[in-house]
Amino acid sequence: MTKNAAEQQLTPPRPARNFRALSALMKTFSAKANEVPRKWWIIDAKDQILGQVAVKAANLLRGKEKAIYTPHVDTGDFVVVINAEKVRVSGKKEEQKSFMSFSGFVGGHKTENVRARRARHPELLVERAIRGMIPHNKLGRAVYRKLKVYRGDLHPHSAQQPAAVSLPV
Repeated sequence: MTKNAAEQQLTPPRPARNFRALSALMKTFSAKANEVPRKWWIIDAKDQILGQVAVKAANLLRGKEKAIYTPHVDTGDFVVVINAEKVRVSGKKEEQKSFMSFSGFVGGHKTENVRARRARHPELLVERAIRGMIPHNKLGRAVYRKLKVYRGDLHPHSAQQPAAVSLPV
C-alpha cells in the first residue's frame, strides 16, 4: 500500500468551500411570536433589592432565559411581582435618589424621592426600574404589557398558576 492510498483512507473528504454548500448545512432559527409557549412567573419582592428584582423580571419578560430567544421577537413570559411596597433599595437611595417629571408648563417641574414615591404609589418603583431594562421601542412596549405589579401579596392571576421565582438573598 502506498503512502497516498493510506492517507486517503484515514483522511475524510474535505467539504466544499463555497457559500452555497455551507448555507445548505446551517439554518438560523427565528422564533415566531404566535408559536412561543408563554408561562406565568411570580416574584415576591419582599425584602429583595429593587435592582435584582428588576433584572430577573426583565430577563423573564424578554425571554432571555429560553433556548428559542430571538432578539427581535417577543419570546418572553408573563411576570407578576407582588409586595412592591416592601422592596429594598441599597445605600442611601431612600432619601437621595430622586425621580423627576416635567409637565411642559411653567412651574410644572416635580421631584420626589424613593420614600415619597413608595408612600404614594409603590408599584411605580418596580415598574419603572423594569421598564428601563427593556427596549425603548415597539417591541419593548409589547413586552412591558406582560408585567403585572401589585402593592401587597394579593393578585388576581392565581388561575394562571404562576411558578415562583427564587432570587438570591
